[in-house]
Amino acid sequence: MQLTMPFGLSRPDFFFQPAPRVPTLAGTRPLVAVWGLALWLASVGNLPLWQRIHDLGGTPTHRLGLVLGLGLLLTGALVALLSLLVSARVLRPAASALVLMAAFNTHFMWQYGVVIDPTMLANVMHTDAREVRDLLSWSMPANVLLVAGLPLWALWRQPVVVRGGWVQTGRNGAGVLAGLVLVVLSALLSYQGLASLMRNHKDLRYMANPLNTVYAGARLAVDQLPRQVGTLHPVGHDAQLGASYAQQARPPLVVLVIGETARAQNFGLDGYARNTTPALARWQAQGNLVNFSEVQSCGTNTQVSVPCLFSPLTRAQGGNKTAEHENLLDVLQRAGLAVLWIDNQAGCKGVCDRVPSARAGDHDVPGLCKDGECLDEAMLDGLDQRLAALDPARRARGVVVVMHQMGSHGPAYAHRAPDNRKPFLPECRSVTLSDCPPAQLVNAYDNSIAYTDHFLDLTLQWLQTRAARGTEDTGLIYVSDHGESLGENGLYLHGVPYALAPTQQTHVPMVSWFSPGLQQRTGLSMGCLRSHASAPLSHDHFFHSVLGLMDVQTRAYQPALDALMPCSAAAQAKSPASEHPVTRSPAA
Repeated sequence: MQLTMPFGLSRPDFFFQPAPRVPTLAGTRPLVAVWGLALWLASVGNLPLWQRIHDLGGTPTHRLGLVLGLGLLLTGALVALLSLLVSARVLRPAASALVLMAAFNTHFMWQYGVVIDPTMLANVMHTDAREVRDLLSWSMPANVLLVAGLPLWALWRQPVVVRGGWVQTGRNGAGVLAGLVLVVLSALLSYQGLASLMRNHKDLRYMANPLNTVYAGARLAVDQLPRQVGTLHPVGHDAQLGASYAQQARPPLVVLVIGETARAQNFGLDGYARNTTPALARWQAQGNLVNFSEVQSCGTNTQVSVPCLFSPLTRAQGGNKTAEHENLLDVLQRAGLAVLWIDNQAGCKGVCDRVPSARAGDHDVPGLCKDGECLDEAMLDGLDQRLAALDPARRARGVVVVMHQMGSHGPAYAHRAPDNRKPFLPECRSVTLSDCPPAQLVNAYDNSIAYTDHFLDLTLQWLQTRAARGTEDTGLIYVSDHGESLGENGLYLHGVPYALAPTQQTHVPMVSWFSPGLQQRTGLSMGCLRSHASAPLSHDHFFHSVLGLMDVQTRAYQPALDALMPCSAAAQAKSPASEHPVTRSPAA
């Protein structure tokens, strides 16, 4: 008898039919994507690191052991990091960002010998469009494509198949564990060689792509963000003008020129074989200009050094960190003086936020400004009118003008001086500095120093004219924010971590000039200053030296850090100048 099935089904084997196959989405398994990308980044993404280890020398076997040990350690760390990112919507964009980080890092490490640490990353984040334009070169897309091309194509040619729920979470955890196990094993097996390598060559830890950028970004977030959202601590709330302002015949007018990327090694007044500072040498011969030959910067980039210059804190006290306190300009303004900041760089880094400020390119200056970039002379254009626009009551007491130079900012050194002011030729005109003959690179840089000499000459002439009119007692202090590397030891530009930085990036020029009227007002002895000119100084002295010069009375002022104080009338009256050496700060 035939068995009749419901719904018209007559075959009993219906219940034994296999379930239809659900089609699966073709794509890359996360395990393959994570390990493949980690291996690529640890190898090709770290070519500058492997080249650096190769250049250190040693036997081939020793170098191979270091590369394998460090390579496996980086692979494990990258596997752990990428495993944390495995999710349908996160993995590919996050992995792509890491690849591009490694690619751009590779370019700049190859091109300029830089390393990526928190201060370098902070400097990059504050780079403006003009600086970015100067860094563009034909080698950049080639280097980026070499590192990023293949992994980006592999990541985006087909989706990465990611399971949902706790299954994928467990697999991610297993991936992180596997990566950490590889890190531990490679560290144990290569400990002796790696420990010695990292101890003797600390810069290598900032060359591990892209972990260097991940670390620097995390460090910046932890160190800086809480300070940026907080209120600045007041400084000099008790600031008031000293006795020199009582019934003064003429107010003081002091210009503070903050140089950019000028290193003492190429400064004529500091003994350089070339006379890159002929104008300043003439002013020095007249007796009113003093060159301080042993000055150390607070940092190796503008983002650190400029705020540190104006900070009440020394470098050892945290002046090189994100500002938590008001600065010198706040104190001068609080005391009742007029303050003006004129910028020809990438901003004042927060220093001028609470005082009147202007940019050199606010109005076009024929022959000095082009394509949004101005030569430093443009800061002098219309300066009389800018001063006249300041508060009259403050101006009558005294004025401090800060000029922030473009100076010798690289890599486009050839753009820092007009064609009619280039005494050293031929010069490098490329931003790919390693491609230039060393002599031409030095020529281009020296031309920028010679133009700074010319700019300071014009500024001193302007100050001398105002002093001759009897309208103000005038003075000038020039100091560079940091130095520069020009290929020494394979390094270019600046920004090397301070503890590792060569002297070319930390030894900077500094000069002062005071009119006879300002000398009489302050009681400064120029002969004494010249005798102290070779004493060790640093950016730590700037804050207190300016307060002393301007006779601003406040508990924030520390006489021991005033570089001019030993040569003041008060100090001279107490004892001979030779018994008052300038105190060397902890940062010097």
